[in-house]
Amino acid sequence: MTAIRNIVLVHGGFVDGSGWQGVHEQLTADGYRVAVVQNPTLSLAGDVAATRQVLDGLDGPAVLVGHSYGGVVITEAGNHPNVAALAYIAAFAPDKGESVSSLIADPPPGAPVPPILPPKDGFLFLDRDKFAASFAADVPEAQAAFMADSQVPWGVDALGGTVSEPAWRTKPSWYLVATDDRMIPPPAQRAMSERAGAIVTETPGSHAVYVSRPATVAAVIAQAAESPGGQS
Repeated sequence: MTAIRNIVLVHGGFVDGSGWQGVHEQLTADGYRVAVVQNPTLSLAGDVAATRQVLDGLDGPAVLVGHSYGGVVITEAGNHPNVAALAYIAAFAPDKGESVSSLIADPPPGAPVPPILPPKDGFLFLDRDKFAASFAADVPEAQAAFMADSQVPWGVDALGGTVSEPAWRTKPSWYLVATDDRMIPPPAQRAMSERAGAIVTETPGSHAVYVSRPATVAAVIAQAAESPGGQS
């Protein structure tokens, strides 16, 4: 049995794959082969297809990593035969029939409400003025401002896309809880990770923990790659 050397990173809504740069640098420095999926974020089916295309091109098993909505994508795409383990980074981990829409429909009392603007032409954006505080509170101010100004339209259809067969039911999973997250409440992250039977790490960090704490995120991914449960 050899440790996994391939890592596939899947971003969430409102952002693109470039936010993974720091994690990519950490993992490649440690000898991993890292691919970053650029989700169109128009529909769940489209994002799963984009992820499967990357997985099809691998020469061996991979850890499939998702942040935020990317967790929904990896839950579905993780059934691919090249996926040996899953890693959720402050991410949704839905069960069969669940979607982002269903998971956020009933927020716990007192939980921060993400500043999502009303849909426009079938797409969602975060309020630019509130983006930093809600999404990227521990990211340098200029970088958070750039993230707010370069938002990717998030398709309403992607939010409503439901999982048909959750990969975490058959594959080992890891989960990083960001304890200062104001987009996905930490209690919700803990509940989803527990349901998935994931090995959990907690860290101080905003929703953009993959940007602000790349070494912490990379360490969780490496744990999944090196673990007997994730080896092939």
